[in-house]
Amino acid sequence: MFDMMGMMGRFKDLQEKVKQAQEELKNITATAEAGGGMVRATANGKRQLLKLEIDETLLSPQDKDMVADLVVAAVNKVMDEVNEKSKEHMKQRTSGLLPNIPGLDLSGFGL
Repeated sequence: MFDMMGMMGRFKDLQEKVKQAQEELKNITATAEAGGGMVRATANGKRQLLKLEIDETLLSPQDKDMVADLVVAAVNKVMDEVNEKSKEHMKQRTSGLLPNIPGLDLSGFGL
């Protein structure tokens, strides 16, 4: 028999765990580089860019387009990396809280 009250209690636990895990995302960081390390970007699990480092040898007017390309590449790469770390963090923090129910999509919770 389906235990609705038990399921609601587990869902409340899940909501609390998800909220806590989402708050912890600000502590997860990743750093990526482009141009052989000439541009480095650091972001957190909330997908906020925290730091951007550009090698001073690139800071000349003739390198403007190349610098822009390297910045975009580094930021895109770090966002991909921190996204993966965030997904893994959320998965670890919420595993086992709900049974595997076919058709139940929890992707909106960051899971």
